[in-house]
Amino acid sequence: MTDRAALAPTPGQTVGPFFGFALPFDGDHELVPPTAPGAVRLHGRVLDGNGDPVPDALLELWQADPDGRVPREPGSLRRDRHAFTGWGRAATDRTGHYRFSTVVPGPVTTGGAPYVALVVLARGLLDRLHTRAYLPVGPGDGTAALARDPLLASVDADRRHTLVARPDKHGFVFDVLLQGADETVFLAYPPH
Repeated sequence: MTDRAALAPTPGQTVGPFFGFALPFDGDHELVPPTAPGAVRLHGRVLDGNGDPVPDALLELWQADPDGRVPREPGSLRRDRHAFTGWGRAATDRTGHYRFSTVVPGPVTTGGAPYVALVVLARGLLDRLHTRAYLPVGPGDGTAALARDPLLASVDADRRHTLVARPDKHGFVFDVLLQGADETVFLAYPPH
């Protein structure tokens, strides 16, 4: 038997793989029912540095309600289809695709643009990744609100597009690129 004190430390572990029995729950990706008035779909793909799909990523979404208020409702894991908790979780499928059914959030700060906060967990990551998906809504597809947003304005102009979702007929598309030339901008949280 080896003396525990003599063992050398081992490197940190990655955040995956995930065990399916512990994470999913009914309605995890539906912040609101897809048929609810005002419901939109936010969907996209998680891709690695080679552009290949990441089939075992997990995304958590946090957002304000349509009035820009951050919900303080309990019960995110037990959807009652009435209270909006502003939180959801979605796993990617084998093509790297994820989807949420939600509402368009209002801006949480004066002069800010509507966004959802996303946390990405996947195999090979030593820590979770934080990002935002800004939704181009409002006059002129939200161009003025996006230009005024303080966080978005702090990002290099040639990288801002990686934080802005694209409208489609069901809502918005937001792809997460983990590495590469068009890598999604990830945020330090809490700020260091």
